[in-house]
Amino acid sequence: MTASLHPSAVLYREARPFPSLPACEHYAGSEKLIGKALALQQALGPIFDITCDCEDGAPAGAEARHAEMVAAAINGADNRFGRVGARIHDITHPHWRTDLEIIVGDAGKRLAYLTLPKVAGRQDAQTMLMALSAVAKNCGLDRQIPVHVLIETHGALREANDVAALPGVETLDFGLMDFVSGHHGAIPASAMKSPGQFEHPLIVRAKCEIAAAALGHGVVPSHNVTTELHDTRVVFDDARRAREQFGYLRMWSIHPNQVQPIVEAMRPDFAEVDEAAGILLAAQAADWGPIRHGGRLHDRASYRYYWELLLRAQATGMDLPAAARQRFFAATK
Repeated sequence: MTASLHPSAVLYREARPFPSLPACEHYAGSEKLIGKALALQQALGPIFDITCDCEDGAPAGAEARHAEMVAAAINGADNRFGRVGARIHDITHPHWRTDLEIIVGDAGKRLAYLTLPKVAGRQDAQTMLMALSAVAKNCGLDRQIPVHVLIETHGALREANDVAALPGVETLDFGLMDFVSGHHGAIPASAMKSPGQFEHPLIVRAKCEIAAAALGHGVVPSHNVTTELHDTRVVFDDARRAREQFGYLRMWSIHPNQVQPIVEAMRPDFAEVDEAAGILLAAQAADWGPIRHGGRLHDRASYRYYWELLLRAQATGMDLPAAARQRFFAATK
């Protein structure tokens, strides 16, 4: 009998599990802002990741000291959940390898992920992945550090499918501001904010291609920031539109006010969560064979959908039905 088997042990024997990540990724550049982000994460729980920024956050000429500060934050006692990553400099910057050596060398065991900005295409991403692997090997790490790749150049968009297929890639992130700037004025500034960012044809095309490439290769599509810092309704609406109309399952935050509305907008529908719990509990009781639930037939294909929905609900801090929480998530408490 396999009735007690966990969904993760049954549903992915022939496929790689889809990454289960928090729905919000909060960027912080300075030591002060990283400290505030860690305090907020402690208060809200691990419903959002923190990315310590070495690209835009590091003062010119102090890149090494900044990377050392980031590594210390990742290793620090305030990183209670192990959900702190880092963005390094891009491949054209002379300090990108030093960022790798310092952050991975000092904090590789606790580094949640590494973000690679401004790749020009598959070759850049692969070069940086190989460098990461070499540094990790030299440090004696026995884990593969997940990589998030920023798609914000013409070349990266053209090769988004090839980038998403690279081993170790966990998310494709859309960099809206740099992407618009790269069009030499052909796209108006209004496309950097709503509603333009969801309506301009060139931006819509880019968002759709990135989401399709990511999802097609089993990695998470991550949506760009919204520039609105105080009106949380605008932030919520942007995140909801990104999720419902463009298929994004994660979104960047650049201000603490943005975290909660992004998480709430990215949460699955409560009714669908209840349905998912009921289907999965019935499936487990049936040894993961086909079942009839609510007048519909379900098998392992739909079980994977509902399991990933439950994982998203759990990652966004939703209240799960008690039976599903006890059966499927007790070990994570």
